[in-house]
Amino acid sequence: MPVGTQDFALLQDVGQFIYREARLQDEHRYADWEALWADDGIYWVPANGDGGNPEMEMSILYDNRSRIGLRVRQLMTGRRYSQTPKSRLRRLISNIEILETAGDTVTAGCNAFIYESNIKGETLWAARNDYVLRREADGFRMVLKKVVLVNNAEPLYNLAFLV
Repeated sequence: MPVGTQDFALLQDVGQFIYREARLQDEHRYADWEALWADDGIYWVPANGDGGNPEMEMSILYDNRSRIGLRVRQLMTGRRYSQTPKSRLRRLISNIEILETAGDTVTAGCNAFIYESNIKGETLWAARNDYVLRREADGFRMVLKKVVLVNNAEPLYNLAFLV
């Protein structure tokens, strides 16, 4: 059932979850970020538009829960060439909205603006983030995170951090 902003408590809970997720990414707290995922989580960054069916179309990233864990372990080694030294990151999150609720599942979206600074210079990334969150005993878990980069049809020379 679609909801508006009348459910401020839910909107606040979802917003705090999204803000925390962004902070963990910016601080390179990979294990804490990984703990936000449900066991059946999917992390998807479509290529060439808003994305239709990731099973049928090219994606920049399309990871299941196992692959998310592998990606995190690679980043935690400190030997990931593209992140040596680590990029300095800051995200601005805005326009958080609840799109749908069904049982213990919430679909939400927001805009994200990511500032990246590394030895090669500075890069600005703009995106629409869509989430499917499941409420569990200890809080929300991400069932789906879809990041639609504004420039996802352009060459992306070094997208080597968690968007």
